[in-house]
Amino acid sequence: MAHAAATDVWVAPTWEQVVRDHSARVYRLAYRLSGNAHDAEDLTQETFVRVFRSLASFSPGTFEGWLHRITTNLFLDMVRRRQRIRFDALPEDTERLPGSAPSPEQVYTDTHLDPQVQAALDALSPEFRVAVVLCDIEGLTYEEIAATLGIKLGTVRSRIHRGRVQLREALAHLAPGRRPVLEEGPR
Repeated sequence: MAHAAATDVWVAPTWEQVVRDHSARVYRLAYRLSGNAHDAEDLTQETFVRVFRSLASFSPGTFEGWLHRITTNLFLDMVRRRQRIRFDALPEDTERLPGSAPSPEQVYTDTHLDPQVQAALDALSPEFRVAVVLCDIEGLTYEEIAATLGIKLGTVRSRIHRGRVQLREALAHLAPGRRPVLEEGPR
């Protein structure tokens, strides 16, 4: 972020800079966590509303980590809220039915994650999904994930391990020649 050269005091970026530099990353994370474009758009918008309200009070640090934390916390809040409210709507996979022409979201999904992989991610519990997405898709270290989620490093390792095991089991049919791994060795 911006710094004043002579005094080395943190200067908040403009709203335009924040949105321009970070909107694609926030949307991508929101989409991977939620599994659909509508929720991703809502999460992205709410993330930037929170950033706008809190930017003046942001203490210098990892800005991207701060954005990840806001986005993941909003996602987890959304999941908790939905667990309290029963939805009698079309199944979530309805959005993934092919239309006459691919939507921009479908083009993005087709070029980045296989729909079966996205479905397997969607099937993970929110806590496992967040940890796996932040590690394996966003490329954060275990330490960064622990700081982002406000949890212990051991919890991060456990969630990533268990999430990966569940993904491996859910996607085992895609690698028919391989035997399932029952227990991983030490890393």
